Amino acid sequence: MLIRNCSGGIVFFKDTVLLLKNDKHEWVFPKGVIRSVERPDEVATERVAYEAGVKAFVLSPAGRTNYEFYSVTRQRPVCNKIIWYIMQAESDKVVANAAQNFSDGRFFPIKEALDKVTYSQDKSLLMMSYQRYKELV
Repeated sequence: MLIRNCSGGIVFFKDTVLLLKNDKHEWVFPKGVIRSVERPDEVATERVAYEAGVKAFVLSPAGRTNYEFYSVTRQRPVCNKIIWYIMQAESDKVVANAAQNFSDGRFFPIKEALDKVTYSQDKSLLMMSYQRYKELV
């Protein structure tokens, strides 16, 4: 199994959170693979900017998740281990990166985002992160 260390952001703007719609029509948080010389918090910030066109900064660690899937292109199972950060955006303007297979992206009110987020562990992560975000700002 291929193990990939990743980093991503739970990005808030006021009482809304950033979600991206991927090529499988799943609503997800921005994230990317950490290369050996990169810091996880920097990767999260860069991926948020690259995938969503959103300038944001890290407020706090949010937690970790992992998931496994079978990669058709690699012809083997993959496990993504993700370090998440609570982030705050400078504005709610989003430009989903079509070159990264994102068809849509925007900030949603928390309640609506919880309905849209595809994976249950991401719903839990969002709820915990939002509580922490409200304490931080």
